[in-house]
Amino acid sequence: MLSSFSAWSARRRGPARLAAAALVSGLVAVGVFAGAGTAAADTQQTTQSQGGATATIGALKTFGAAVIHDTGGDEQVSAGLFEMSVDGGGTLQTYCVDLHNPTQRDAKYHEAAWSGTSLGTNSDAGKIRWILQNSYPQVNDLATLAAKAGVKGGLTEQDAAAGTQVAIWRYSDGADVDAVDPQAERLADYLQKSAVALPEPGASLTLSPSAVSGRPGELLGPVTVHTNADGVAVAPPADAATSGVRIVGKDGKPITSAVNGSQIFFDVPEDAPAGSAEITVQASTTVPVGRAFTSETRSQTQILAGSSESTVSAPASATWSQTGAIPALSAVKNCTKGGLDITAANTGDVAFTFELMGAGYSIPAGESRTVTIPLREDQAYDFTIKGPGGLGKRFAGVLDCQTQGTESGDATQILSAPSPATVGGTADDTNLAATGGSSTTPLIAAIAIAFVLIGGAALVFLGKKNAPTQD
Repeated sequence: MLSSFSAWSARRRGPARLAAAALVSGLVAVGVFAGAGTAAADTQQTTQSQGGATATIGALKTFGAAVIHDTGGDEQVSAGLFEMSVDGGGTLQTYCVDLHNPTQRDAKYHEAAWSGTSLGTNSDAGKIRWILQNSYPQVNDLATLAAKAGVKGGLTEQDAAAGTQVAIWRYSDGADVDAVDPQAERLADYLQKSAVALPEPGASLTLSPSAVSGRPGELLGPVTVHTNADGVAVAPPADAATSGVRIVGKDGKPITSAVNGSQIFFDVPEDAPAGSAEITVQASTTVPVGRAFTSETRSQTQILAGSSESTVSAPASATWSQTGAIPALSAVKNCTKGGLDITAANTGDVAFTFELMGAGYSIPAGESRTVTIPLREDQAYDFTIKGPGGLGKRFAGVLDCQTQGTESGDATQILSAPSPATVGGTADDTNLAATGGSSTTPLIAAIAIAFVLIGGAALVFLGKKNAPTQD
């Protein structure tokens, strides 16, 4: 008999098979069920973006010079503000919180909770948010900022950006780093000494839970809107004309907009065959200062310092069936536990069983479970969980929870400095090597994947709980 979310099939497979499966998965750098997902009749693909802004990183725009001190010697780098272009419109300004890792030019970033980054395990993350709110560019009156910091010679934008970045690195990476310019260094010291912990800011836009399930003829949900925007636009599923699925409020009436706290539902026709649908809600707002931004290409983690009015969005999906198991699947990175949390809620009348990484799992009817898939730092993952009727949900990304120095303890390794003739200034087209940047595509740690999967194929049971929500 299968126990709830029990690793039943791992007990009937030998170590050799697990090792072989792990090696294959590592070498091709895809998940165990990637092939199955391709063949499935309806496979939804998702990264672990829970909603918010999605943007492309451009250039290091305003910066000065800094020196990192290490046992291997001193290294001069550029320190300052990056600029990102938001999909759908808008501009973001960010600082780096991942000094030891490279930045990939034109890498795609998405807004993320601190728990999915190195900030989630950093007790000083709240102090970084204080620095952001009390320095440049949030404080753009440089005379006032200089006076508070005791900088008698005044501050340029380059000094302010460099000093702010240096102070952030001291908390984000534990780096022994100084600004080259005396005014910037004085600002960095002031910010570091004055910082107090502030709470993590809420997301610009999320939907919770991001996946629901149920029977046709019922209202599937609720899905709750969490946003700092005045309102969000709600569009029906792309195939609504043929599927008949409507998006409604709790009164059952169709809706095209919602506000913070609104509950929305999927209204599925009673005679609908087993299937699924996905929606995306969208809004225009400023992203809260202190929100983290991560990339699935292992480009260094950023933290938001400023935002124009920008387009933000969030997805939600629904799955339905007349009988049998009806799973709702979602996932989020969990850096505290070093892995990927997969939540499965089963609103059906029989247990939902699936196999992943050589182990089998079962969620009883009417219950929800969350498991953590242990992953190695920098490990690429690509999992597809198959559901009834050929449906599938795919989760892909890279675990990026640590700064390199924290993980290895090695000397800081910074790639070549940016290309301007002088370090410091404002550049429109700068190589992102300024804080360890490179245009080289990052290498996927395939061998690391193999080692992890060989030794830890079984998922970690976290116990029964409701699907997580995110404010």
